[in-house]
Amino acid sequence: MEAILKRAREVASEAAVAAGKLAKEKFDSAFAVEEKDEHGDLVTEVDGLAEAIILEQIRGAFPDHGIRSEETGWSGVEGDFLWLVDPLDGTNNYAIGLPVYAVAITFFYRKEALLGVIYDSVLDKLYVAERGGGATCNGQPLRIKEPKQGKKLTLGWIQGHAVQKDPRAMRLKHHLDEVSKRVLRVWAPTLVWCMMARGDLDGVVLYNSEGDDLYAGLLLLQEAGGKVIDFDGTDFVGMNEEPYIIGCHPAKREELLQIVKDGMQQD
Repeated sequence: MEAILKRAREVASEAAVAAGKLAKEKFDSAFAVEEKDEHGDLVTEVDGLAEAIILEQIRGAFPDHGIRSEETGWSGVEGDFLWLVDPLDGTNNYAIGLPVYAVAITFFYRKEALLGVIYDSVLDKLYVAERGGGATCNGQPLRIKEPKQGKKLTLGWIQGHAVQKDPRAMRLKHHLDEVSKRVLRVWAPTLVWCMMARGDLDGVVLYNSEGDDLYAGLLLLQEAGGKVIDFDGTDFVGMNEEPYIIGCHPAKREELLQIVKDGMQQD
């Protein structure tokens, strides 16, 4: 397994950087854009081009692994090993000329994330996390910063496409707006988790948003020393088709959990 994980890290890092550089080269140029669902979510030709780069490298190195990718769905061989790929997390930003997007790749063994790779090509930052092996940014150790005490919180908010204007989600979001300094929603969840792993946010609240971009960010935060828990306070593990998650520094766990519970009790 050690040899497989080492090779997986090499392949994922190289593929993420190659796909991210392609996206950066194509940014602010003419490219095709389409709506891909009834909610108005967008897909661009760059998504497909970046995805092709990643899939080619993964399939070349691991032809017997399964892959779930944002645009093409499932491929490869079903078994213990699985790759999740989001070649352009933040497509809606990308399509309107907002340079807030990233590449996310996660490698699983028996539904446990062992490796997460995120590449922010705008800032040329490569984040890598290995289960039990820590987190890095551009090869340097990444540890979440200690939170400042006594200040109002700056939070990240992530919700799934299908949530839309769900009343419970909107009440929770409104409660977060009321009790915090500000709540950021940047349409690129992977980068929100990177901000949390650095300690630039006080917490992240995710409402039913499972996807190919999710698990690399969660692993990055965990390996940087952060906490990832469900809304009931239990540690988040494995995979979940309908996740409700809080991410924060361990020192903020109880505070964030209470804030979310208060918001959820306003039904």
